[in-house]
Amino acid sequence: MAVEGPARGSASTAGIIVIGDEILKGHTQDTNSFFMCRRLRALGVKVARISVVPDEVEAIASEVAAFAARFTFVLTSGGIGPTHDDVTFEAVAKAFEENVVPHPELVALVHKFFGRTEAQCPEMKLARVPESARLNYGTDGRGSAFDYPLVSVRNVYIFPGIPALMERALDGLAHLFRSERTRFHSRAVYVAADELLIVPVLDRAHAAFQGRVSLGSYPDWASNYYRVKLTLDSESEQDLEEAYGFLMRQLPPGVAVPLVTDYVSRAAAEVYSLAESGSALGQKVAAALQTIEEALDQYSLAQLCVGFNGGKDCTALLHLVHAAVQRRFPVRQERLQVLYIRIVSPFPEMEQFIQATVQRYDVQLCTVEGSIREALAHLKEQQPQLEAVLMGTRRTDPYSCTLTPMTGPTGTSGSSCASSLFPTAFSMTRATPLWGAWPIRARTQRCAAPTPGAGRATGLPTSWRTRKRSARPGCEGHALGGSSGKLPGMTLNKPAACQH
Repeated sequence: MAVEGPARGSASTAGIIVIGDEILKGHTQDTNSFFMCRRLRALGVKVARISVVPDEVEAIASEVAAFAARFTFVLTSGGIGPTHDDVTFEAVAKAFEENVVPHPELVALVHKFFGRTEAQCPEMKLARVPESARLNYGTDGRGSAFDYPLVSVRNVYIFPGIPALMERALDGLAHLFRSERTRFHSRAVYVAADELLIVPVLDRAHAAFQGRVSLGSYPDWASNYYRVKLTLDSESEQDLEEAYGFLMRQLPPGVAVPLVTDYVSRAAAEVYSLAESGSALGQKVAAALQTIEEALDQYSLAQLCVGFNGGKDCTALLHLVHAAVQRRFPVRQERLQVLYIRIVSPFPEMEQFIQATVQRYDVQLCTVEGSIREALAHLKEQQPQLEAVLMGTRRTDPYSCTLTPMTGPTGTSGSSCASSLFPTAFSMTRATPLWGAWPIRARTQRCAAPTPGAGRATGLPTSWRTRKRSARPGCEGHALGGSSGKLPGMTLNKPAACQH
């Protein structure tokens, strides 16, 4: 079947073809098209259509031929491999009336990676591609070329179906799709009102900006913060801002609510703005940031990690540390390290939250198991370069008022007092040097005047505080280490009353 490409001069468009019986049968959820849509839009490419087809040569070839004639780019996903149902190369060749032939460069790569050179071996199927195929080598974040190329034929780019491989390939080949003449601008408005209430406003906005701004309305029944998300999209930033202003003036007073969705990339600006605001909360954030910055002065990122078990206090701490690192190292290759001491039977929801947080903040997770003492010993064996751990505790944790921001190498801490940073999150940030002796007795001197939101840096062993079963009312705390009772070998005096 002969195929002609799309007309030149128009805005770049793309069609995505997801290939696989497993998608159509519901065995596997497709996430590739979602990722492709977001990446392509950021590159100035409008995704015009998504299709899912089975592992059949005729079906794939027909769809590829149709898409190649209509769109600037065609991206396929899946059907590359050594098995009988991996037929994408054959189907693309059929779409362009070509044969599949061994590509010398791919043959050499198959031999390099698999050690096979026989023409009929399963691995060699990866080297048989359409006659006019091009090999595209992407680059990683450091500019190093990938070891294995992406195959393309004319305007069709053949991506693997495994999400991790597909995402890496698309990120590494972004330059092939980037449009210099098109940039999409977007705005979102979150409305705390039923969609029916704002229909007249949406109709007026659509009539006023039709053809210049795309307006979308998406109810969200699961959110307890807003009821409807409105989106505005345009290739003109001026048109977008005009439509946004029109919409905000037309909506009933008070129904548009502020919502920060990309809080990770904006962490440094938002957190430090709060710290410099002079508010009561801002003063406490500033004090916590001071301790974090002192830890960053003393230790490199390779020597430092953040204690994290999915609790509210350590999640708040992670955000503060991320903000401080983001501000200090705006361009960096090294990832922040996170320490997770896994208990025997963790809640599945907690494990899911931890994994989602790891992806959200792009951190390096180090998981160790066993008792706290055993886990820390294993950690030191696995990563001897680690020197300190940042910890978060609450003001109401037992004995938290006896802790100082930075413990010494022996793991002991002096007397200090901290007021609450977040009422239900944490009040102290502690950086703890590895590896001191486990403390025999915690200090119990009476707290002086509160130190606003004292960021605490603590000797690692003392920082993994756990909730005492008989804690007095008002001193209940979150078990940072995931267990109850005292640390092994630790004798604690009755806590003195803290004045806050």
